Amino acid sequence: MSGNSEGPDFEGAVVYAIPMRTRFRGIMVREGMLIPGPLGWGEFCAFPEYGDREAAAWLATAVEQVTVGWPEPVRDRIPVNCIVPAVGPERAYEIVAASGCRTAKVKVADHPDSLREDLDRVAATRDALGPDGAVRIDANAVWDVETAVDRIKQIDRAAGGLEYVEQPCRTVEELAAVRRRVDVRIAADESIRRAEDPLRVAVAGAADAAVLKCTPLGGVRRALQVAAAAGLPCLVSSALETSVGLSAQIALAASLPELDFACGLDTLSLLTGDVVTEPLRPVDGYLPVSRTAPVPDPELLDRYRHPDPERTDWWRRRLARVRELL
Repeated sequence: MSGNSEGPDFEGAVVYAIPMRTRFRGIMVREGMLIPGPLGWGEFCAFPEYGDREAAAWLATAVEQVTVGWPEPVRDRIPVNCIVPAVGPERAYEIVAASGCRTAKVKVADHPDSLREDLDRVAATRDALGPDGAVRIDANAVWDVETAVDRIKQIDRAAGGLEYVEQPCRTVEELAAVRRRVDVRIAADESIRRAEDPLRVAVAGAADAAVLKCTPLGGVRRALQVAAAAGLPCLVSSALETSVGLSAQIALAASLPELDFACGLDTLSLLTGDVVTEPLRPVDGYLPVSRTAPVPDPELLDRYRHPDPERTDWWRRRLARVRELL
């Protein structure tokens, strides 16, 4: 595809860098590209460790956004969870109490000896939510089966009951083994978005819920196909985008036939800034649904334009390679 009136304007893409408030996924600066097209702007922000073939799905999402748009929504607002990074219990309490959300997703397993910190963080989250709120944890696939079983049971007690555990182990087989040995729901994330066959998660009896990210799945329509085929309750989570890319995730959550869980879409709270004047932040635990994507503000685009010429060139070379795979 070339930059013209009918397709994305790849030559007009802007490379951005936005500092983060807290280390998340091992990074302190979020980088990516914003790409204009006939229907507005899209976002290409595959994490640097992803290979070109995997990154192609992220680019396909941006192309969908700027060329064909999204399906009609079936709801006008999305319930969301707040996100508690690997912070101390006092800060965890503050984040949850200020969020207005009734569900909190807590990062755990930040390092091998994190259990005591995890227990304190989860307990503080429960205190902030009260007995009626929902606490979920995300281990980002770092545990083996035995560690997962042991730690899930301990954290479940500290939480006064967990809603679910997201991706405690890496493989589908490990998820299934953990699921057989704990009384807490298991939600699959990486096992779906990084799998050659997303259907294996449901077939193997490995999960009770599917966490969908439309960006790495190749767009809203592709993610809806995965949701239908998986046969599991689904929720939508962000891939740590700006408001431009986040709007695609909201479009997916708005289009799912059923939405049984709060979604992980309050991720702008992790960034120190955004490229639009009215960021997509929840109010009282909900995000509104819009049929159009937000448009970057020129001054904010300049403010967050990547200051490093070498990194800018890296992103442009990557975009050129990944375009060839679409």
